[in-house]
Amino acid sequence: MSTEIRVPQLPESVADATLVAWHKQPGDAIRRDENLADLETDKVVLEVPAPANGIVRELRVVSGTVVTSGQVLAVIEEGPAAARAAPAVKPAATAKATAPAPVPAAAATEQGRDAGKLAPSVRRLV
Repeated sequence: MSTEIRVPQLPESVADATLVAWHKQPGDAIRRDENLADLETDKVVLEVPAPANGIVRELRVVSGTVVTSGQVLAVIEEGPAAARAAPAVKPAATAKATAPAPVPAAAATEQGRDAGKLAPSVRRLV
């Protein structure tokens, strides 16, 4: 099932917005509530979230375009068709993605030098 993504209701006294950036491109998988695009008005920057899980099928507006409330921005395909169209993840690719990255020698030296200065919780992040 196709779902049209529309410009949300703009704040009071704001007539239009500019589409600043797309965060997804046609063919990309998208999850419900994930940010699809950013709209900028003279007062705020609004995020346009996806209403459902699916695949981005079409972008109908290019970045930099001035849009108004209710205008169609994009179309996503949701449901079983989207699940079949989603790229399969290979088990080998998953194993590589979850393996810890090696620490470069320079970073290891910095961690050792700053180890006494950083809180334990911060050291785990570095």
